[in-house]
Amino acid sequence: MPNARVLRDIKARNVVKASEVLRKAYLCVARNETLSPQVRHQAQLQLNTFGKYTRPTTVKNRCTESGRGRGVISEFALCRYQFRLKALNLELPGVRKASW
Repeated sequence: MPNARVLRDIKARNVVKASEVLRKAYLCVARNETLSPQVRHQAQLQLNTFGKYTRPTTVKNRCTESGRGRGVISEFALCRYQFRLKALNLELPGVRKASW
């Protein structure tokens, strides 16, 4: 069972993905200086109505096992410690402990 931080991150990822196209469209209109100021202002107001979790900056890479937000190896979505444990137990395909 994932902890609350992981569930919050999953929720944020889903909401960002669902509103990405519309949000980018409003953002392009708001930043386009060739359009009239009224149209740009309306686009900015529409951007302000979006919720908290629609911003892509709210998504943070977290460990799927522990919920840790630092030291995450993004390819496996695991923190350093969980990556090491799973690698030693041969639970990660193609990953072995180095020895030379």
